[in-house]
Amino acid sequence: MAKRSKSKRVVSAPTEALTPPTATRTATATVNAGSTPPPSSWYSRDWLRGCFLLLLVSIVYQPVWHAGFVWDDDDHLTANPTVVGPLGLKEIWTTSAGDISPLTRSTFWLEHKLWGLPPLPYHLINVLLHGACAILLWQILRRLRVPGAWLGAAIWALHPIQVESVAWISEMKNTESGLFFLLSIFFFVEEINGRRAFGQAGAGEAGDAQTGVGWRYALTLLFAALAMASKASTVILPASLCLCAWWLQGRWQWRNLLRVIPVVLMTAASSAAVIWTQGKREVMSHDRPLSVGTLPERIVRSADAVWFYLGKLVWPHPLMAMYPDPKIDASQWFSYLPLLLLLVALVALWPGLVQSRRMPSTRPYFFVLAWFITALLPAIGLVDPYTSRYSAAYSWVYLHFQYLAGMAPLALVGAGVVWLTKIPGSSVQKPRWMQALVGAAVLVVLGVSSWQRVWAYESQETLWTDTVAKNPTSWTGNEILGDTFSQEGRTDEAIAHFQKTLELNPGYVEAHNNLGIALNQKGRSDEAIEQFTAALKLDPDYAQAHYNLGNVLFRQGRSDDAIVHFQKALEINPDYPGADNNLGIALAGKGQLDEAIDLYTKALKLDPNYAEAQFDLGDILARRGRIDEALPHLRKAVELNPGYAEGHDDLGIALAQKGQLDGAAAQFGEALRLDPDSRSAQDNLAKIQAMARRAPGLR
Repeated sequence: MAKRSKSKRVVSAPTEALTPPTATRTATATVNAGSTPPPSSWYSRDWLRGCFLLLLVSIVYQPVWHAGFVWDDDDHLTANPTVVGPLGLKEIWTTSAGDISPLTRSTFWLEHKLWGLPPLPYHLINVLLHGACAILLWQILRRLRVPGAWLGAAIWALHPIQVESVAWISEMKNTESGLFFLLSIFFFVEEINGRRAFGQAGAGEAGDAQTGVGWRYALTLLFAALAMASKASTVILPASLCLCAWWLQGRWQWRNLLRVIPVVLMTAASSAAVIWTQGKREVMSHDRPLSVGTLPERIVRSADAVWFYLGKLVWPHPLMAMYPDPKIDASQWFSYLPLLLLLVALVALWPGLVQSRRMPSTRPYFFVLAWFITALLPAIGLVDPYTSRYSAAYSWVYLHFQYLAGMAPLALVGAGVVWLTKIPGSSVQKPRWMQALVGAAVLVVLGVSSWQRVWAYESQETLWTDTVAKNPTSWTGNEILGDTFSQEGRTDEAIAHFQKTLELNPGYVEAHNNLGIALNQKGRSDEAIEQFTAALKLDPDYAQAHYNLGNVLFRQGRSDDAIVHFQKALEINPDYPGADNNLGIALAGKGQLDEAIDLYTKALKLDPNYAEAQFDLGDILARRGRIDEALPHLRKAVELNPGYAEGHDDLGIALAQKGQLDGAAAQFGEALRLDPDSRSAQDNLAKIQAMARRAPGLR
């Protein structure tokens, strides 16, 4: 009797509640594991529970209805040439323009074709994808026979760390790749359970079971490929599949390695593509990534990052877009303590290392820790230093990096809630309302925290004001705030934030350049020249600084100096329409009209919607008497920029030269409406009216 009592206590422990199905189960139980899992006690209908989970996600993320574009949404969507033009799907899939997420970039392309650039539809799609991921996670946990599967999935979906992935449009890379990642695992688990069912099925059922195994495995491979095409960080999928197989079968079987070999090959291809695209990115855009350090420094920093991310799952406060650098020194022995603790935890949790009937199984905890570390590997700068150095230039951790990693630990929390609602010493559950009450309390706390956090992503200003308030050392936050204020015309505030950025990071080239732009907007051109010059001292190949310095010098009448910098900008970046156009203006001022026409034409090939280049080309063609060639460019210029008074005036002059007096008068009138003080438009309109009175039939 005493032995039976001890056995019951072990079964009721949380770790044993997570024990996976093993080969010792009956044939019936095995078949059930491969088909429909037993219904949970929360709701009797799966569709109702799934809809309720999606509803919870939608309610928590309701503030995105008021949110706009933030952070680098311009790079990935609103100003990306493959999404808004002139490039497209071909370039996404055949050049480095697809970056690490060609399928997500293609989804943005399709969305842009469907509804343009209002932010709301993009936010809603991201929320729906996150909800779909939560439902899939729930179904996978059920098939892995994890207690509290629905609650575990709901905790993951509503946890505040997910806000960065869901409320930030660019991070649809996470939600879309996460959906395909989970679909691949879902069908892999179904395939394993199907094989077990096939092995124990009768002769009449064997054919159907074998057919089911085949198509499930095919879908596993299909969704694995789609996941890696959505975001390269899903290359951890082979390890995740192996962990799930180990969990289901109770032990490692080497034949599972054969099943994941095709996925491993996809991983190799995806990793090679990332290295190639990031290499092209550095060459073409002249990025200046920071080094992530020596191997010991990367190891120490990576171990510390694992504990940081785990800590945010346990206590998600404070949450911010960028965290302070912990300044870890690999030369100090105590910096290796996080790594030592991590290794000790892995060894201590290794199943079977310590066997005792009095001790619960460590299998669930080992699975959770192994999943968590594996899912973080692409993001912590240990195995992928090439791409991580771009992140290291700004922050050592980002919360969206643990979108997939948090699934296993938070599923364990859901199982723990189920265990807590059992009567100690038995397998009997407490009243169902108590389980529902405890689970609801957890979800309410998480949901309210996430709802409040979503509001930080309402705009660039709210996000980075929040970041700088929580992390005053964030030079990136100050720089982005300065750029935001500069675009809004709040130049004084912009200058203050750019200066703060340089105080925190004097070597930040972009901040020197942006401060120079803001100072020039305030008419402080000499100070602007100092900033552009400082930027070029730090990076002589910074094309934008050459371009901006050329603009200021040209406005000061120093045309020869300006031409030198425009030419240098084009030498560094031949596909720079602004530099082409402004070099054309400078050369036209020196009488080199043919060279100017060639430069304007080149600028328009690069960007047909470049209004200033359309105007400049039309103007110079008109001055050379080529009115028929000039008119289309002048018309396009005022079409692209209807508020450009000088453009309307020049179009009116060209129309008058063609004898189209009514059209010319209309253009001069529009120019005066936009700029009532335009002396040129006033004189031209008066001349046209006089001509019309002398020859009323002339049009």
